[in-house]
Amino acid sequence: MVCYPRDGRVIQTLRIDRHFFFAMFLNIFRSSVGLSALWLSSVVLFACGTMAATTPYTIYRGTFVQLPQLDSSSAKPKLARTQGVLWVSSEDGRIKGYDWQVKDDASFQSFLSSHSWTEADVTIVQSNDEQNEFFFPGFIDTHIHAPQYPNLGLFGSKGLLDWLNEYTFPVEASFGSESDPKNKDTDPKDTPLEGLRVYDEVVSKTLAHGTTCASYFATIHVPATNALAALCHKHGQRAFVGRVCMDNPDQCPPYYIDQSADDSLQATIRTIDYIQKLDPNGTLINPIVTPRFAPSCSQHSLDNLGKLAASYNPPLWIQTHISENTDEIALVQKLFPESSSYADVYDKAGLLTNRTILAHGVHLTKEEMTLIRERGSKVSHCPASNSALGSGLAPIRFMLDQGVAVGLGTDVAGGYSASILEVARQASLVSRVVQYSAEYQELTGNKTSDGSEKLLVDDVLYLATRGGAAVVDMADDIGGFDKGMIWDAQLIELGAVLPNSTASPLDMATLAGRGVETGSVGNIDLFGNETWQEQIEKWMWSGDDRNVKNVWVQGKLVHTRDE
Repeated sequence: MVCYPRDGRVIQTLRIDRHFFFAMFLNIFRSSVGLSALWLSSVVLFACGTMAATTPYTIYRGTFVQLPQLDSSSAKPKLARTQGVLWVSSEDGRIKGYDWQVKDDASFQSFLSSHSWTEADVTIVQSNDEQNEFFFPGFIDTHIHAPQYPNLGLFGSKGLLDWLNEYTFPVEASFGSESDPKNKDTDPKDTPLEGLRVYDEVVSKTLAHGTTCASYFATIHVPATNALAALCHKHGQRAFVGRVCMDNPDQCPPYYIDQSADDSLQATIRTIDYIQKLDPNGTLINPIVTPRFAPSCSQHSLDNLGKLAASYNPPLWIQTHISENTDEIALVQKLFPESSSYADVYDKAGLLTNRTILAHGVHLTKEEMTLIRERGSKVSHCPASNSALGSGLAPIRFMLDQGVAVGLGTDVAGGYSASILEVARQASLVSRVVQYSAEYQELTGNKTSDGSEKLLVDDVLYLATRGGAAVVDMADDIGGFDKGMIWDAQLIELGAVLPNSTASPLDMATLAGRGVETGSVGNIDLFGNETWQEQIEKWMWSGDDRNVKNVWVQGKLVHTRDE
């Protein structure tokens, strides 16, 4: 646990072992006290964040880096760096103002006086320029399968459909309770212990990587889905949590399937009800309707889910998969011959809305892109997964030029990492080779490249923040540092630049066993001659969770790096 003294430095006041608290949580969770005790334990776990909120405002002082909002999906983003202060309300966690003229202690004191504040009236958090620290918007993972976390890196040589049967369905099935074969229970405590541990770990890990918001696929099980929502709430992560719907007996294994379309609908309603009671205002946790993908669902089920999402005010979010793999597309054509395309299957069911997240879209046609744009639906780009499973190269720049909003997804465990920063790297790499794809050349009509298809550092970091915010229909709230936006942010530390040594390595008697003297954090090496843009580039290409010092969601501290 960390707290901040009045001078803005970060001090270590109390180290809380999260495994200890998780063990305590599980004991409480399984006691007769039930969920009421869970919320009490969460209060203890986030005591520091609560203490930090005893003042009306938290002032963040130092260096801020972000991608300003674009007017259209096809516009080119550009990193912006500002230095000064912004302040966040402890009441609602929103940015109430900023002043980029505050450059030193004297101007900071003048700033405080202009607001009739003293240092005792506010909480101050300051980035450290000597350690090359900066505040950056929290990452948004628009597509992640929480129960698949134990399978990270396990995909072998399998393609999508075979991989689902060999790896995915067995691990997801294990989240159910043998005492509830008809999936009618709702109590999270009925989730197997191992499932709770997996969910606790994936939420902790994504937060450690700077992911402040995630759109999660759970399993078909109501108690486990509810448990995932409860754990996201407990950790303080913003999340969309969906019970996976799959009722097609011809495409789903007999050990892992909804008994009918109507059973699937009712189970989904039970998870929605639980989540809305857990977080009535949807401040952090929201339900999301989740047909796994078209082949796993009957037409009746797809129609039910489209009507269900539309029946709420405002309509519920929707997430599913689309055009990930060519074999999958052929299967959809066979199963839904009355539809003109994969996207049309969802459109006919009322599942293409302005709150729909479509994962992958690797092989979308131009006509499908047009339909998706017209419906206001969005695409989650999952390049690490697409490469790992051999699904193909998504033409993201072309998709953006067609007016389709795009964010990034880890797609754990098709993707091998829970880090959106790793996904950003992969998105850039894929964009650099997509021009060699015959499919891309046919789609775009470009046989030669002018370089416009490439996603640079600014582009992928935009997709990781502002782009993701648009995908989850929260573009006005998260993904940046505009006035009125929610403070979902991370403090990044690159490390210090040490003074150059006057001794030459060539003059030393031996180099054996001598470690390289460095002030860097993680894999990033700074030599002092980099521009700030080049520092950000090094972070994008070489950074990891070791560079994430602190994470805030809704203005509350929810993660601090272990030293």
